[in-house]
Amino acid sequence: MFWPAAFIALSLPAALVLNAAMLVYWLMRRWPVALLPLAVLLLTWPHLMRGLALYPFGNDAEAPATLRLLSANVRIFNVYPQLRDPDLHSSKTMISWLAEHPADVLCLQEYYTEPRPSADGVVFNTERKIGKLSGRESFVSTTLTNSIGAKFGMAIFSRFPIVRRGVINFGKLTQNHAMWADLRLPQGDTVRVFNAHLQSMSMDEQDIVDSYSSKAGLKAKGLGLLRRLKRGMVKRSVQVDTLVRRIEASRYPVLLCGDLNDLPYSYTYDQLADHLQNAWATVGLGLGASYNGKLPFLRIDNQFASPQWQVLSCQVRRDIPYSDHFPLEATYQLRPAKSQTAAAE
Repeated sequence: MFWPAAFIALSLPAALVLNAAMLVYWLMRRWPVALLPLAVLLLTWPHLMRGLALYPFGNDAEAPATLRLLSANVRIFNVYPQLRDPDLHSSKTMISWLAEHPADVLCLQEYYTEPRPSADGVVFNTERKIGKLSGRESFVSTTLTNSIGAKFGMAIFSRFPIVRRGVINFGKLTQNHAMWADLRLPQGDTVRVFNAHLQSMSMDEQDIVDSYSSKAGLKAKGLGLLRRLKRGMVKRSVQVDTLVRRIEASRYPVLLCGDLNDLPYSYTYDQLADHLQNAWATVGLGLGASYNGKLPFLRIDNQFASPQWQVLSCQVRRDIPYSDHFPLEATYQLRPAKSQTAAAE
């Protein structure tokens, strides 16, 4: 990846907004001049639609033989002292909500589970609560186990049998990775679900806010933020290339969930969108912002589907604010064999 091009790509939303403003201005002042920004708008329309979905009605979410998929970065269920609130309210509520959710498949990033009771009782025994007690099989990919036997990593929970599973490592110097599970559907089809967490920027949110709030903040924070931004872009480019190779090798229809830590105009998103359809861009409405923090309008959590799937619905669950990411929920249906071939072509 040529990393300077990645920086330029991130400026695309601002350029598109400026072009739209010029279009409106010249329509009111001298309409022939407006033909130029109109042409630019038409030429960049596919890129605009990556960040702004315009599908108010979606598809028929009540179709039979569907698969309901929920993905979420759960921020280790706020187990760290600085994330906790009184009586572990947010932790308990988030865990209960996931356990009771009717989704067929859950893909969780920044996952945490305690295999046996600790000082907090059974609050964080999440693999059992979200898995076995909720009628789901579990597959936990562990990146770290602490002194009490608690596991940190990612997880896939499925109401369908998990017939095969695996982990995709991105190298020895990072805990970021991906995992996959082959699921046997009731009608006999096998599908492959990927769950991925790509390299973060390792940037403090307040530093970013400070950098654009004043000249002094930009001078003090700007250069360091740019360095981290570059490192994150380069690492994610290698990670997504690894992930794409595994997607291409799949003999089954693919669903992919993940915290990409990147925007719809990035190299990361571009590589995935070249092979898969993005659920939000296909049936969503609006920006689909999934980051729950001070930085607005960021869609860094996504679900993708191979052409064999029809995306029926997709929504960002902004009513579940217990992590720094909002959950993403979508419904899919496998296309008939003839339709699958046509969609792939």
